Amino acid sequence: MKIRAAVLQAIGAERPYQDTRPLVIEELELSPPGDNEVLIQVKAAGLCHSDLSVIDGNRPRPVPMALGHEAAGIVESVGNGVRDLKAGDHVVAVFVPSCGHCAPCAEGRPALCEPAAKANNAGTLVSGEHRLHRADGTPVNHHLGVSAFADHAVVSRDSLVKVDAGLPLHHAALFGCAVLTGVGAAINSADIRAGQAVAVVGLGGVGLNSVLGALVAGAGEVIAIDLDDTKLALAKELGATHAFNSGEEGCVDKIKALTNGGVDCAIEMAGSEKALEFAYQITRRGGTTVTGGLAHPEKKVSIQQVSLVAEERTLKGSYVGSCVPVRDLARYVSLFRQGKLPVDRLLSDTLRLDDINEGFEKLASGKAVRQVVLFD
Repeated sequence: MKIRAAVLQAIGAERPYQDTRPLVIEELELSPPGDNEVLIQVKAAGLCHSDLSVIDGNRPRPVPMALGHEAAGIVESVGNGVRDLKAGDHVVAVFVPSCGHCAPCAEGRPALCEPAAKANNAGTLVSGEHRLHRADGTPVNHHLGVSAFADHAVVSRDSLVKVDAGLPLHHAALFGCAVLTGVGAAINSADIRAGQAVAVVGLGGVGLNSVLGALVAGAGEVIAIDLDDTKLALAKELGATHAFNSGEEGCVDKIKALTNGGVDCAIEMAGSEKALEFAYQITRRGGTTVTGGLAHPEKKVSIQQVSLVAEERTLKGSYVGSCVPVRDLARYVSLFRQGKLPVDRLLSDTLRLDDINEGFEKLASGKAVRQVVLFD
């Protein structure tokens, strides 16, 4: 079938993106779903920094590539072997499919699925196949097994989680990345306990979800940190107890004074080595620093090595919020419906596919939290 998709031709385009237009809306050929694959009609797809990091070259991927990985849609048809989904089901796409059989999956860590990592890096579905092609037969790479900036997509069954049809799809889309990654980092990776002091460094869509996750986990103090005062204000509206602009002189000392030596846990979601160093500096002796921000592969952090031992500090990574999507997504949707995870308040704008370059410029300039492309 023929579809319209936003295709990245080359990485590293200069800004402003509304002028350089790194994403081109193309008509592509989409092959039918193969074994254990599903054809979905995409209804909503979020603009995420993980997409932006491919555009600007921070996360190099093979091009041409149809971008988009945070999405919700409706099943149109299923391939051989798919028995638990049918046409009409509402689904959320998860950007790391879980094979269920490799060592990490068997350990309950599907975010580290080995076949998924191999396929995502190669730009294929987990089957190793391309379902996207140009009219001349040239394959177009898949982004994280989803390629959601398109009116339709073929994805692995293992990339989908079924959701209640009563959940608005423009809200459902946010759960596939921003919510799983941000809330999961707080609840799963950081394992926040009631009454603890928690800081979140970097208040994009994922970081603000970490703020919400810390609140749900019962943190006594939730300290929001960013360079943008507008985002700091939003964090306070969402329930953060304190907000600091990290560009202010003496910010680290102020936070340590407030928390009597540092926070129990700091979560970094800025994707910057400087932000991670900042998060480590404000973590107390015996505390935990969690990073879920994806910096350029060549970036490195500088920390005092002896502090890991003498202060029994923990520095750990978090990918997809250390979530088990089939378990956690339903839990987070339930919290949303109870009003305890108001992720809808993070939706800053909706746009058409044709305006996607303008949307990424807003994201790159820090003027948006979460924008969603809607497909009617």
